Amino acid sequence: MNKMKTEEQPTVLLVEDHLVTATVYKKVLSHEPILLTHLKTGNATLAHFSKNVPDIMLLDLGLPDISGMDVLKYVYEQQLKCIVIVVTARNTVEIAVEAMRYGALDFLKKPCKNTQLVVTLREALKKYHLSQPEFYEETRPQYHNFIGASQPMQMVYQMIDNVMTSNATVLITGETGTGKELCTQAICQENKRANNPFMVCNCAAIPEKLMESHLFGHVRGAFTGAISEQKGLISQANGGVLFLDEIGELPLSMQSTLLRFVQNKTFSKVGSHKLEKVAVRLICATNRELLAEIKAGRFREDLYYRLNSVEIKLPALRERGEDVLQLAKFFLHQFVKEEQKKFQGFSAEAEKKLLSCDWPGNVRQLQNTIHHVVVLNKGKIITVDMLAAKIAKNISDKNTPLPTESTQQIESVENHLASVAITSGDTLRFYKDIEKEVILTALEFCGGNVEKTAKMLKVGPATIHRKKRQWKGD
Repeated sequence: MNKMKTEEQPTVLLVEDHLVTATVYKKVLSHEPILLTHLKTGNATLAHFSKNVPDIMLLDLGLPDISGMDVLKYVYEQQLKCIVIVVTARNTVEIAVEAMRYGALDFLKKPCKNTQLVVTLREALKKYHLSQPEFYEETRPQYHNFIGASQPMQMVYQMIDNVMTSNATVLITGETGTGKELCTQAICQENKRANNPFMVCNCAAIPEKLMESHLFGHVRGAFTGAISEQKGLISQANGGVLFLDEIGELPLSMQSTLLRFVQNKTFSKVGSHKLEKVAVRLICATNRELLAEIKAGRFREDLYYRLNSVEIKLPALRERGEDVLQLAKFFLHQFVKEEQKKFQGFSAEAEKKLLSCDWPGNVRQLQNTIHHVVVLNKGKIITVDMLAAKIAKNISDKNTPLPTESTQQIESVENHLASVAITSGDTLRFYKDIEKEVILTALEFCGGNVEKTAKMLKVGPATIHRKKRQWKGD
């Protein structure tokens, strides 16, 4: 494991107007390796930022002049490199969602216990040290199946190193296409359970009525069609790892059942009252904002905190700088070999184009783009013209404002799908006859994003996952 080189103490700003509380905090934190400064108001804090941005800030929301939330928004909007821990007397989901939306690392409810304050600060200190270039003895350009030497990816690699010997539940978050399954595989390969079972459950692909049986198994006669006893994924993963992909799609009816299992590692098969105990490490992944799902009533708050023992947030490709070129060259080499082409690299203009794109579908979309270009073109160098058509169709440049889920965008997709559904002449092809064509075209149009595709087609994500499995078996 890499060792930290830097000895510099991080600066911590305590923003708290209550003098007694601030005095207690300062005493509790006096033994921590930090340089602590105390301010009483929001305006004084904003003035402090113009001279010195702290590495970490403990921010009270109930300030006498301006709201602490406004201070947090300022840090977020100005993109200040400051880790914020929110302190509030109102520990509500709404506040948590808003604080997380504006980049807060964590939040504490007043009055907070001394141990809780120290533990939370130490977690912030870990993140601070991970963000320092001096933390790493050497930059790793590749890590298991990950490719990328950027600082955000070095932080991910270090997080995986940190959790590899633990049994703690890990929650992997990030946009679609950022590599959540690769992250899970890396954790398992580094983990002491590496040679033990590794089971995967895609929570979006299993019908709600079958989910409990799929996870926990069933006994004979438990329901119509249960002609024999079956082990569930949890039993099959005993001694190893169970990966719950797209955990945000897990039906509410199943969340309480999963919560009971997470709490005590015991369960009963469907149709049985016999308790069984297993030793299984859970790793979960989602591209949803679970705090927003909690606020909307679609995800249990208690289950969220049980699953979120350790969170690994994967960066979007647009945040990874030169990694785009490193990945593009890797994919080019891969597809040149597969397709037996002669491409050797990218022109300077093509490289600039790759770096200028926003890549909303992330690594998966970059991979699909390179494959598309290799298949449809010939030569030794990928030119900007070869990239232009594919990029113009699927990707927004960084210099162009990103589209929102607007009426115009929805109409664009619907018009595109309508054109797919009509052949030349006056012959109308019905949807059921061209279902595969429509869904695959919609997936490509949406950059491989299943949720977005499902929304545009007005079907559930599970339907698309099910169809993809069916076509794979054709």
